[in-house]
Amino acid sequence: MTYVPAPDALIGKRFDVAVAKMLGVSRSQAADLIESGEVSVMGRTMDKSARLLVGDMVDIELREEKNAPEPVCDTMEIVYEDDDVVVVNKPVGVAAHASAGWTGPTVLGSLLARGVHITNLGAPGRQGIVSRLDVGTSGLMLVCKSDLAYKEMRRQFAHHEVKKTYTAVVQGNLRQDKATIEAPIGRDKVSDFRFTVTPSGKPAVTHWDVIERFGDATLVSVNLETGRTHQIRVHFSSIGHPLVGDPMYGANPKLSRELGLDRQWLNATMLDFRHPRTHVWQHVECGYPADLRHALDVLRQRKAAREAEAER
Repeated sequence: MTYVPAPDALIGKRFDVAVAKMLGVSRSQAADLIESGEVSVMGRTMDKSARLLVGDMVDIELREEKNAPEPVCDTMEIVYEDDDVVVVNKPVGVAAHASAGWTGPTVLGSLLARGVHITNLGAPGRQGIVSRLDVGTSGLMLVCKSDLAYKEMRRQFAHHEVKKTYTAVVQGNLRQDKATIEAPIGRDKVSDFRFTVTPSGKPAVTHWDVIERFGDATLVSVNLETGRTHQIRVHFSSIGHPLVGDPMYGANPKLSRELGLDRQWLNATMLDFRHPRTHVWQHVECGYPADLRHALDVLRQRKAAREAEAER
């Protein structure tokens, strides 16, 4: 059992919110841990909506699951590596790090299994990680190998000095060639795992530029000023153009099936950062995975067929 003093920043917070922050899990996962008795306060059962008080000691006794070892993703490509950082092209279906309830491969676990040295700095199970991608999002993700890199890259990400460029396909034909979405994002009150635009949310800014138009969908390049959870998905959904293949935020399931997609069309395509040791700008980029390329091919074929029909 691990006893952890209630962090000052979480005093007064709901217990499930505090546990989620402390363990790096979702609120629903935190609620399950509380209900099962694996997380309590000073040995007493506590309701998930109760508030943490000054002096509370959080008892953590996670049951060890006797499962097979974490699977390793052998297909995860290393796009850039030196003594300080490693940048991988994360496939869809791979989590950034282990978390409660996740039994699939992780970026961190797969790198360690390959013998890649990772700094010990960072929360247990999340060493070296300064920025994450969702399980359902593919593309570039940076992990720190040295202590120096972890401290400096954490600072760069915190101050929004790193430029992350995503590529997305959104439903419909965007009216403008480029624009900015500026709207606060917070947790959805109805579904704990969803997020939404809400006045009580945290500020979020998304810039986008059109790359290619297909009529019923648009390929865009996206840059973020902020890094809120599900930011790109939430922002485009809020303007009536959800990401293709993203039913959680309103995508048309019929179009998803026609394009052969079982996840949102979203890829972290480019990463620009100052090297933590030399401070020289580094540019890393990757292509699209097979499922996203296939969806683009189908969209182009559909557009060509419509244009040919119109000329007859």
